Order: sequence, then structure tokens, then C-alpha cells
Amino acid sequence: MKTKEIQAKVSDHKQDIIKFMREICAIPSMESQIGPVGERIAAEMRKLGFDEVRFDKMGNIMGRIGSGKRVIVYDSHIDTVGVGDRTEWQWDPFEGKVEDGVLYARGACDEKGSTPGMVYGLAFARDLGLLDGWTAWYFGNMEEWCDGIAPNTFVEVDPGIRPDFVVIGEPTKMNVYRGHKGRLEMKVTAKGKSAHAASNHLGDNAIYKLLPVISGIRDLEPKLGDHPFLGHGKITVSDMHVQTPSINAVPDEAVIFIDRRMTFGESKEVVKKQVEDLIPAEFKDTVKVEELFYDEPSYTGFVFPVDKYFPAWAYEDNHPLVQAGQKARVAIGLNDAPSGKWNFSTNGIYWAGKANIPSIGFGPGDEETAHTVRDSVNLDDMVKATEFYAILPSLIP
Repeated sequence: MKTKEIQAKVSDHKQDIIKFMREICAIPSMESQIGPVGERIAAEMRKLGFDEVRFDKMGNIMGRIGSGKRVIVYDSHIDTVGVGDRTEWQWDPFEGKVEDGVLYARGACDEKGSTPGMVYGLAFARDLGLLDGWTAWYFGNMEEWCDGIAPNTFVEVDPGIRPDFVVIGEPTKMNVYRGHKGRLEMKVTAKGKSAHAASNHLGDNAIYKLLPVISGIRDLEPKLGDHPFLGHGKITVSDMHVQTPSINAVPDEAVIFIDRRMTFGESKEVVKKQVEDLIPAEFKDTVKVEELFYDEPSYTGFVFPVDKYFPAWAYEDNHPLVQAGQKARVAIGLNDAPSGKWNFSTNGIYWAGKANIPSIGFGPGDEETAHTVRDSVNLDDMVKATEFYAILPSLIP
């Protein structure tokens, strides 16, 4: 399996891998603005001799090694959420800090931490003859604002390739993950009638029409579906907008947004109806539930419209790709650990959920630090992950 040769290469390039990681974290890539960090990743792939390095039409960065019949994609989203209140950070969120071997920086965990290992791991695998018969892609993409849209374009638009296997680099604490819940995003719009606040009896307050819906959502969760592996369905009101002529007027429109995490056995039709059933009979004509739709242009101006329904997905522990991932962990000396799942959502909602392409997750970091001021990754784990990404293709039957 050439494990020792891989580990020797990783050891020899440890400082290069860490330097690369620090540099991509230092480049802001919020609000899907991944152009500059994509250029930095492209430079590293060119240095390592990738056969093809380019941006796709959407603006994601791609690097290819080989031209074999079997195709594997290493998926890492390189956009991040914003930093929020800068005063909450005790260090520069992009320059970051290293303390006790842990890098704290925006995107360190979610999800730039998998990129160095993927890029270097594929190059090392090629050097050691472990990619014979493979076409291997590194795919650095936009994910934070619409899960799955980038892999959707990979398969259907550019480069228009359906891979045989996918490895998702979202944080897994160096374990193999094999699924997560799905999601349906909805909005509920209430229409009312505006009036001066001093004569509010002449108006029809749109906010009040949503109160029974909001309280119903708050109390709905115990009634949602459950699954032995994926767990219990979840629902929450995630945002609210109000349209009103002024703060001295009765609002004529109110909108809430709903994040509904779906487990196996829950269809989007049933999920939508659960919310519709919370609307009182007297408001049925003026309160409507809609599924959300994403058609925002990327930073390149490319538009790929998709609905914001993301299916749940999971593979059995004995699936060949899951087993290959577990063998890879053992081969590089990690302790035995059961396969697991993410609590949050990943691009797997397209790869596995919609396209039925076998997918697993493996990456350094703990998702609990994602989107927080403690966003972080253990640098030894980040480097160690390179060994996993290098050896995995040779273990897939």
C-alpha cells in the first residue's frame, strides 16, 4: 500500500502543507467571493504538477490529475461565513493564531482545513503510482449559501462529468462519515393592511397572523420523524422580515423563514403540509407557504437556478467506499472508530442525495467550532489527513 512512502513524503512536506494552509486562511473568501483564494490554490496545484488547473464557469477552482476511466472527486468548499462582530475575536480572524498546535482562523475548520491535504495527497498518490487508472479532481467550491449547487454544476454544466466516487472534506474529527439529514427551506408570507398606529383598528397586522404559525413551529419538533442513524427531524424559524410604512404604522406584510432538517421517511410534500396545517382557517387566504428557490448569480455572474430542497442521505457501514475509508484510516495509523454522520449539511445533499453518487466524508476539525470565533483545526491532524487522501483511491475496490 506504500504507506511508509506516503508518510515519508508528508513528513518531508509538512511545513509546505502548513504554510499553504495559513496562506489560504489569510485570504478572505466570504459571501462566496472565492476568486483570490482560488487563485492561491491554483498556484499550489500548478507547482505540484497537476495536469489541468482552471476555474469553472461558476467560479469554482478545479485541478485534475490523470485521465483514467474511474473518476474520483475530492470536494472542499473554500468559501466561509462572515466574521460577525469583530470585537468578539481575540485575534485577527484571517491571520489567525496557533496555540498548542491548533490554528484558530476563519475557515480553518469549515472548510479550508481539508484543501492542503487533498491537493498534496493527490500529488503524492500520483508520484507513487497510486492513481493509475484514475481521473482525480480537486474541487474547491462555493457551498455556504446554497449546499449542493457547485457539485450540481460540476456534473451537469462544467466540466460535465459524473464521478464514480466523492470524498467530502467537511470536518469529521478524522473519522469516516457516511451521511446526514436533508433540508427544506421555506418561507411563510402573511399579507395584512396598513394603517396609522394611532388608528390600528383600521388595519390588519400581518405580524399577528404569523404568531400561531411561529408558536406551532416551536412546538412541532417532538412530532417529527426519527431514524436510528440520522436522528430526529428538526425545525426552527431562522429569520423574519416585516414590511411597514414606518414604525408608527401597522405592518402590511410579514415573512418568516424556516429551516427544516429532514430525516429518512420525511418527504418534502409532507414537510410543507406540516407548516401549512399550522395556519388558522381564518388566515388561509392571506398566509402562504412557499419552498425557497436559489437563483443568485455567483461572483462570475453565472446563474444556476435550483430549489432549496436537499435530500437526506446515508450509506450502510458495509458499503465498499465506507469500508475503503475505514481501511485507509487503519493504514495510516489512526485508532479504530465507528463511521459517523454530520449534524449539519454538506455538498453530499447533491452528490449522494440527488445524484446517488457514492460519497463519504473525511476531514480534520470538529464541526462544533464551525461558524464560531473558535473556528479551528489541529495542524497535526490537518497534515495527517494528507496521508488518508493519498492512500484512499488505491483501496477502493
